[in-house]
Amino acid sequence: DGSLRFENTCSLRNPRRGGGGSPPPSTDLSLSCSLPKPSPTTGTLDLETVMMADRVHPVQPEPATGLIPDPWESPRSSASSQSILPKPVRQPGSYVIQVPRDLVLRVPREGNASRAKAYARRRGCCFLVFAWLGALLFLLAVVADILYLVFRPRVPQYSIDALSIASFNLCAASVSPAFDATVRAENPNKKVGIFYGDGSDVTVASDGVTLCTGAWPAFYQSPGNVTVFVAALKGSAIRLSSAARQALVTAETQRQVPLEIDVKVPVRIKFGAVTSWTITVKLKCDVTVTGLTENAKIVFKNCRVKVKLFKFLGL
Repeated sequence: DGSLRFENTCSLRNPRRGGGGSPPPSTDLSLSCSLPKPSPTTGTLDLETVMMADRVHPVQPEPATGLIPDPWESPRSSASSQSILPKPVRQPGSYVIQVPRDLVLRVPREGNASRAKAYARRRGCCFLVFAWLGALLFLLAVVADILYLVFRPRVPQYSIDALSIASFNLCAASVSPAFDATVRAENPNKKVGIFYGDGSDVTVASDGVTLCTGAWPAFYQSPGNVTVFVAALKGSAIRLSSAARQALVTAETQRQVPLEIDVKVPVRIKFGAVTSWTITVKLKCDVTVTGLTENAKIVFKNCRVKVKLFKFLGL
């Protein structure tokens, strides 16, 4: 149509890249465009070509968050370039740090320093007391073992040989019975003596109702000795319920009156020239008699013995 045609060419180049060899680690790119030349026929520029040239814009640079990797860059060069990146900055805020309990050192405040020292002294005193107590118990245990191996102590044996009952009138409103219990005590040990001390307690009951009380006599029983003694027991103005009274009447009619005899007596054991501490001996006897009279006969008896070595410990 009589107008001239121009050719517009643009290319993206890296001006720092040299010819030959590996390219330098750079990301600076430039846009090179050549304007169209006028046609030799008309010497004028084509309007459409000029408008297309104006629409070519330069490439926007990447944000400064990192480097753009170069395809011609070696891995080693990339690693070195990444090493110069700025380190992330820790944002301000609150953080929770957990520390093991055993690594926490408890330091008392200045106002509680005296209390802490007093507490430490008390702990030290308590430790010494418990240490001495443990040593004493250990020594006692060793001595007890030696005495047992040498003397071979055995538990004494007891039995109720006879039981005389007086002033037991079931028809009265209240009763004041008197019991005379004949007790046989046997010491089976050949090298051990027994001291029976004061403060004993003897109780006779029927179906849970206490009828009379008394004491065990104090005496010394030599090794291998058998001692028979009478314990006098008395009751005063004991009121029986109708059920308890009827049960005693029925049992006496059947000539089988059950009675329970409980004994607690303090004793000391003599091992040669050594005497032990006070030991509590408990005796419990189940006795059945033919009646509540002076001539009552024992038709059944069973006695059990229990020894408490350490009264203060309940053993």
